[in-house]
Amino acid sequence: MDYDNLTLHTDKYQINMMYAHWKNNTHNRRAVFDAYIRKNPFHNGYSVFAGLEKIVHYVNNLHFTDKDIAYLKEQEENYEEAFLDVLRAFKFTGNIHAMREGEIVFPNEPLLRIEASIFEAQLLETTILNIMNYQSLIATKASRIKQVAGNDTLVEFGTRRAQEADAAIWGARAAYIAGFHGTSNMRAGKLFGIPTKGTHAHSWIQDHDSEEQAFMHFAKALPDQAILLVDTYDTLRSGIPNAIKVGKWLESQGKRLKGIRLDSGDLARLSIEGRKMLDEAGMEHVQIMASSSLDEEVIMHLKLQGAKITSWGIGTKLITGGDNHSLGGVYKLVAKESKTGDGDNAYDPVIKLSEDQEKVVTPGLKKVYRIINRKTNKTEGDYVALEHETVDDEPLLMFDPLFPHKSKRVENYEAVELLQPIFENGEQVYQLPTLDEIHSFHESRFSFMWQETLRMLNPQKYYVDLSYDLWQMKQQMIEKHSMK
Repeated sequence: MDYDNLTLHTDKYQINMMYAHWKNNTHNRRAVFDAYIRKNPFHNGYSVFAGLEKIVHYVNNLHFTDKDIAYLKEQEENYEEAFLDVLRAFKFTGNIHAMREGEIVFPNEPLLRIEASIFEAQLLETTILNIMNYQSLIATKASRIKQVAGNDTLVEFGTRRAQEADAAIWGARAAYIAGFHGTSNMRAGKLFGIPTKGTHAHSWIQDHDSEEQAFMHFAKALPDQAILLVDTYDTLRSGIPNAIKVGKWLESQGKRLKGIRLDSGDLARLSIEGRKMLDEAGMEHVQIMASSSLDEEVIMHLKLQGAKITSWGIGTKLITGGDNHSLGGVYKLVAKESKTGDGDNAYDPVIKLSEDQEKVVTPGLKKVYRIINRKTNKTEGDYVALEHETVDDEPLLMFDPLFPHKSKRVENYEAVELLQPIFENGEQVYQLPTLDEIHSFHESRFSFMWQETLRMLNPQKYYVDLSYDLWQMKQQMIEKHSMK
């Protein structure tokens, strides 16, 4: 069975809509879709875009195999053979623009823009959202943890609690983008070049006649990488004293104990007492690592309590998204091929209305700018404009799309275009960066952000503004469709 072919990794209604378009001879009509998020997860002030590399590989490998076609023949819809012949020859021929992976992003701005035949664009929706939503969720969670942990070492420990194998490896990759230093997952290390980290389990201790013997055997096997789990029996009475004994033995061999790990109990108290014991034994170099249901809030409170932990193993609450199990990104039609226009008028904008304001779609073929104040080197906000509009050094009017009276005029700025061409006419034109390059890019983006936007609790709202022409067009379309 071919688990790597994601072409049918889609919802059935996408295939049914493709079939209906083909039956009505509308399948070649061009369309534009935006993929974006409606709100930040975790009550955060920002999100982190991740998943582009997997999306690129998915698009490059889109094709219906003979087995796919055979399976579609079994469906109750009884798709016509001529339609299946079209699927046999399917290849993506459209254009995709996207944010760079690792970019700091915000609600209601396109993260990806797909411009293709409606037949092609419809098929991409489910898989793009599946990839973007999960990886961006985990990258955002990891970024929050990084903000709290500072320069401490962060290791992703979530494989056994992840929602299956792919979630484990791509979640590890997303965490690395956002600042984690390693993963326990060997496959993620092999595939992506992420440094792998590991200690040992409680079962290693239980399988020996004594805790000291277990530590000694482990240290002899891995004298340069010995991190000892000290809470199997009694952390302060047994675990740390036995670790110190083994640490002294390592020193007699010209080696050093690398660290101890706490996996239960009062982590603040145990780390404070453990630090004292290690320091009194002359082992100031030994790191204290903690695991056990950690996330950014737990780490923040442990630091406030004076915990002496400098290395963190984060598992369940990272890899599953913790209390935010889904990012909620959407993929919406914003323009369709004009029956009369061409050039700048090749598309007619379309809109979706809702009684819920956040679900009203911003229509049209758009681009996104980050407006950087040259004096402060900080962002003034993001600016979404129609494709044909230009943004230069002239004074720029920025205003809240929901409350237009809240406005400012910006001068002496740099407008950085955020959507990059990824595919043109079906061909990949974007050179995928290395994972380390993505990580460095992500880290660099924080320098343009105000700390008020980045803080974990009650962050200041970051404004994504519309150009006046785009805002006016949206208002006119809302009014037009509301009066029908």
